[in-house]
Amino acid sequence: MRSGYLEVLCSRGSLLRRLGYGLLPSLLLFGCDNDPQAPDALSPAPAPGLVAASTILSFRQVSAGGHHTCGVTTDDVAYCWGLNDHGQVGDGTTAAQRERPVRVAGTLHFRVVSAGEFHTCGLTTDNRAYCWGWNFNGALGIGSTQTNGRRPLAVATDRRFRSLSAGYFQTCAVTSADRAFCWGSNQAGQIGDGTRKSRFTPVPVLGGLNFRTINAGTDHTCGVTPGSKAYCWGSNLYGEVGDGTTATMRLKPAAVAGQRSFRQVAAGDRHSCGVTTGNAGYCWGWNLYGQVGDGTHTDRRAPRAVVGGLTFNTITAGGAHSCGLRIDHNISCWGHNSSGQLGNGTNSDQSKPLDIYGGFQWRNVDAGMVHTCAVTTDDVAYCWGSGTHGQIGDGGAHDNHPWPALVVPPS
Repeated sequence: MRSGYLEVLCSRGSLLRRLGYGLLPSLLLFGCDNDPQAPDALSPAPAPGLVAASTILSFRQVSAGGHHTCGVTTDDVAYCWGLNDHGQVGDGTTAAQRERPVRVAGTLHFRVVSAGEFHTCGLTTDNRAYCWGWNFNGALGIGSTQTNGRRPLAVATDRRFRSLSAGYFQTCAVTSADRAFCWGSNQAGQIGDGTRKSRFTPVPVLGGLNFRTINAGTDHTCGVTPGSKAYCWGSNLYGEVGDGTTATMRLKPAAVAGQRSFRQVAAGDRHSCGVTTGNAGYCWGWNLYGQVGDGTHTDRRAPRAVVGGLTFNTITAGGAHSCGLRIDHNISCWGHNSSGQLGNGTNSDQSKPLDIYGGFQWRNVDAGMVHTCAVTTDDVAYCWGSGTHGQIGDGGAHDNHPWPALVVPPS
């Protein structure tokens, strides 16, 4: 056994895993099966101790935001961690940051949460929408901009939603009848109501379209119809709307160019990605760091195939990087990597998909502005990338993490 590594019983199943510590003072839980070696640049250091497997939270889903992260456990409890200067962690305070998960205040039970830049929204188990954090331009949807939410506040609507997505300062959601609504900041038309007027309560997305899913980015939003057609709207300076142009903005949904059928799309900072019904990955928009994944650094006005012939369940678009959950339950990432947000053990940008480090089997992944988080098929959450505000959730280290670090239990 290498110096600095301790064998422990896996938190799920009967496999053995290893706890490892590199130069970064963070907890790293590596895969049981193939025992990957740490990159040469990261020498093992003494482990400060074990985290009891029984105390690790079981997550169903996690969401990486600007500089904070939130997740829902398998028993429908919401937790958040990271930057909390506007109450986006939702624990009833504006403590500067939380370095490990804290329970969202109140007695609500959540089905899903979505972390934006400075706010968070979630859907309860009865499909009601709640938001907390900074209410800039109405991002919380509570009917005004007067109150920041340190704990969940009910969105001002009687509608119930099937899905929800928090962007930079806007939020969007889809009802069980496939109707899309958005609220919050709208300076680039990202609400999709045909105006540039910010909305403090949910308003319908124009165009008469129904949507199966919707995803909010920085200044643009994308969605997929029940007929598997992709649409985007909002800022389009880099081609992130994907309609073949770089028109300044689109104030209502514009069809993504091409005849492809999409199962899912994601809006990032200035780029977008999607997965076709045939499980192929495509991205478009800003490509300075290779976040489109086509092997170049050329901006794309229309979808370009992610190189490598990989098959994906979903792709998530972050600040300037992208990650895809593959059909085989592995994760590949590409794009900007200055903070280690690609999770491959380096800080080098990649214009083509590269597998993350660790050897786990994953169930979902979400890319934030400069960090990424994911949940294994064993319900264990990991994060990697920038940890400057505690958004990795490793219990205290504020370093960058170039490979997956275990999200530790609450205090």
